[in-house]
Amino acid sequence: MTKPILVIKFGTASITQKNGEPDEKVLAEIARQVAELHRQYNVVLVSSGAVGAGKHFIKNYSGKISERKAAAAVGNPLLLGRYAYCFYPYKISIAQSLCERRHFSDRKQFLQLKKTYEELWANNIIPVANENDVVSDLELKFSDNDELATLIAVGFGASLLLFSTSVPGVLDEAGKVIPQLDMTDKLVLSIASKEKSTLGLGGMVSKLTFARLATQMGIKVMIFGIRTEDGILNAIEGKTGTLCLPQKCTISARKKWLASGSLVTGRLQVDAGAVKALQKGSSLLAVGILQIIEKFVVNEVFEILDEQNHAIAMARAKVASEEIHLHQKTEKLIVAHADEIVLL
Repeated sequence: MTKPILVIKFGTASITQKNGEPDEKVLAEIARQVAELHRQYNVVLVSSGAVGAGKHFIKNYSGKISERKAAAAVGNPLLLGRYAYCFYPYKISIAQSLCERRHFSDRKQFLQLKKTYEELWANNIIPVANENDVVSDLELKFSDNDELATLIAVGFGASLLLFSTSVPGVLDEAGKVIPQLDMTDKLVLSIASKEKSTLGLGGMVSKLTFARLATQMGIKVMIFGIRTEDGILNAIEGKTGTLCLPQKCTISARKKWLASGSLVTGRLQVDAGAVKALQKGSSLLAVGILQIIEKFVVNEVFEILDEQNHAIAMARAKVASEEIHLHQKTEKLIVAHADEIVLL
């Protein structure tokens, strides 16, 4: 791929009217600005709003799961139709990409998804991604589309991730935009409002949480307001919104996928000696494990916690958790190889 990858996520509140229906003026502005960027980037749009677009067709809609799924089934083609209409004057076609968690947790499926996107870009087509709400399992669904956008950005090696919001950026206590954030500061989440839109699932805390993951993987993140004049174009140039500074990252594409896209099924706690060994690039040995918090089997991904219960790494299991108990103190059983461990 010769062009860098740009992922832009649009939340429900940022692209819809108060009644939940798509805001035609906002969608037209998105098309105009993205069409200009399309020359420089391979673009992925991650768009919420399907439920809002379809819920008016569901009688006595109350928001229960089955009704949300039905509303999404109606709303997805309607929303994509509006995007297609708005991009048509710029001779840009769009494609629908309904994603599920398994498309990212299984590396083979993930690579197929990536290859499909590359084919779309080669044919001047912009994919518009959304969660496949109609069939997504409640236990395996994305937390929200902020997560989906981050998984695409990290997995595909995007250089830039934009989170569009209904406010101009991350605001301080006085209501002013914070121009720049150092995401290595663990207190950064405390500045965000815990409120979320009545129309969507996310909020500023969600955006900052996934912005931290993306910046750890070396991706520049901008949080901006779509209703700001030339919001997308100015955000990319750093003239508006909040910049989340990227960190230096040299890990492989596979390890990036492991850290972001894999479905975590297990969890264990290790001692201080194991923490030091992992930080030096060693494999995880059974002798350093204090307790198995959540069980896992061979090849599943588990989270590694230190003695203070802080997540320090992700790893793919070389053995099942049951085997660790059998050999924990008698031999140096390798639980996860160094090549399959990613420090967080």
